[in-house]
Amino acid sequence: MKISKNMVEAKGPKGVDSVEYQTLVKVEQIGNEIIVTRDSDEKDARAAHGLTRALVNNLINGVATGFKRDMEVVGTGYTVSVERDGLLINVGFSHPVYIGAVDGITYDVEKGNTSFSVSGFNKYMVGQVSAKIRSVRPPEPFKGKGIRYKDEHVRRKAGKTVGK
Repeated sequence: MKISKNMVEAKGPKGVDSVEYQTLVKVEQIGNEIIVTRDSDEKDARAAHGLTRALVNNLINGVATGFKRDMEVVGTGYTVSVERDGLLINVGFSHPVYIGAVDGITYDVEKGNTSFSVSGFNKYMVGQVSAKIRSVRPPEPFKGKGIRYKDEHVRRKAGKTVGK
C-alpha cells in the first residue's frame, strides 16, 4: 500500500491498481487500517469523503480477492466460448460476435457453453465489460431470450391475443 498526495496505490495477488482522490479529503494509513477524513462539513467534502472511502475499499478488495460477474445466455442455439483470450458469442445473428481481451479481465465459460463469468481486479472495468457484453443481445420481454446477468429478473410480457 502506497499513499501519495492525491493517489492511493495497492498491490496484491490479483494485480496492481491505483485510484486518485480529491484534495477535499485526506487518506492516511494507521497501522493496518486506512483512514479517510475530511476537513470541513460542506456538501462537496462529504460527497468526496464517501466516494473516496468506497473507491479505496474497492481498490483493496479488488487486488486482494477480485470481482466477478456471473452471466448467462438464454435461447435455442445461443452459445459462448473463449477464443484468443476474448469471448466469441453466438446469439442468433448471421455472424458470431467477438468481444476482445481487456487488460485485467478474464472470461470463464462454464456448463454447456451458456453460463460464463467476467472477472478482474477493477470493479468498474468488470461492470463495464459485463454491460458491453449484455448490450450485444439484451434479454427481450416476450420470450426472455438474450444475454443476462445471473441474478437478473426479466419482466415478461404477454404475447398477442386474437380479438373478435
